[in-house]
Amino acid sequence: MNLTTLFVGIDVSKRSNVVRFMDGSGDTLSLFSVPNNLDGAIVLQEKLKHTLLHTDYRKVVIGMEATSVYADHLATYLHNDEFLHKWECEVHVINAKYIRKFKESYPELPKDDNVDTYIIADFLRFGRIPKSICHDEKYLALRNLTRARFQAAQSLSCEKSRFIETLFQKFSSLDSAKVFSDTFGATALAAACDFLTVDEIIYTSVNDLADFVNQKGKGKFADPEAIATALQAAARSSYRISKTVNDSLNQLLAVRLVGIRSIEEQIKSLDKAISSYMAAFQNVLISIPGIGPVYSAGLMAEIGDIRRFAGQASLAKYGGITWKKHQSGEYEAANTKMIASGNKYLKYYLLEAANKVRMHDAEFARYYQKKCREVPKHQHKRALALTARKLVRLVYSLLRTNRLYTPPQR
Repeated sequence: MNLTTLFVGIDVSKRSNVVRFMDGSGDTLSLFSVPNNLDGAIVLQEKLKHTLLHTDYRKVVIGMEATSVYADHLATYLHNDEFLHKWECEVHVINAKYIRKFKESYPELPKDDNVDTYIIADFLRFGRIPKSICHDEKYLALRNLTRARFQAAQSLSCEKSRFIETLFQKFSSLDSAKVFSDTFGATALAAACDFLTVDEIIYTSVNDLADFVNQKGKGKFADPEAIATALQAAARSSYRISKTVNDSLNQLLAVRLVGIRSIEEQIKSLDKAISSYMAAFQNVLISIPGIGPVYSAGLMAEIGDIRRFAGQASLAKYGGITWKKHQSGEYEAANTKMIASGNKYLKYYLLEAANKVRMHDAEFARYYQKKCREVPKHQHKRALALTARKLVRLVYSLLRTNRLYTPPQR
């Protein structure tokens, strides 16, 4: 029990912050509310100064629950306070899931802001605090861009899923028949949208369909007649729908396609901004084949100063690229699930980067293929996760030593 540490639990909301000062014994020293703005932060800062100057505390640990973006300003403000640095101040923005799970150990607690501050402060007091985000301002702007790109990528994935669902309603066999390797390629989209009904495809001659495929594919298909034949077969095996429903689906496909194109343009703009911003960083990760400026930026933005991590295992846990241990007595499960916790942004960029690296680096390609062969199902998902774990070791080593990547000699 650390009696020389002041614990500060803050329940953050858009308009106000409820703050509790707690000592090492779990007793409340102060409980108050301040606005979630600069004036409120100054009031909190002054109360902290007064408490620290009139007590024997040697350290202060501050925690707040990650609530959208509403904790970011306050966390950065307190992290940068020179006075608090004298008390070895730690500022943690904690995943809401950790707080929720910890709260379950307190039965029959009422749900209000005052109780939440108690739970947060007590969570800090027990000392099992996960690695927090890096508050270094030089990474904040980069993190804004890379997280926005993550969100855009998620939106694009959702919008494409909705497009596929709408396409199934109109042309149920086009996607499942794998007529085209990419459902969102120019020719596949033309087949889905240019023909108003599947019957139009059925009653168009194979030669005319082949000309259509050749024109939309700009001559890239080796056998456009085979594609045309497969397209007609998919049309014949599709469900028929009424004209009224079909017309609504055509309109919806057009709208969804506009949405997809818009998000793709957003991602292009973000990629350009990220690449430009990365020019100001010393980026050793760019030496890894296939990783590129965008994915390396996503990794660096979330990792921050690599010295925050005791080792590569600590970094892997922070990124959620580690597995639960399932063991009882002498039994240990061979197949276990990845942990659900961790920094979701770092996890995303590690997996995306690993997928690119295994396509461009021979060593990672061999490792990925080896892991694919080890299991009969979910090969890609499992192999990619293990490849990402291998990438964590490399990323940690390069950032720690500040050296460029040298592929191993075979």
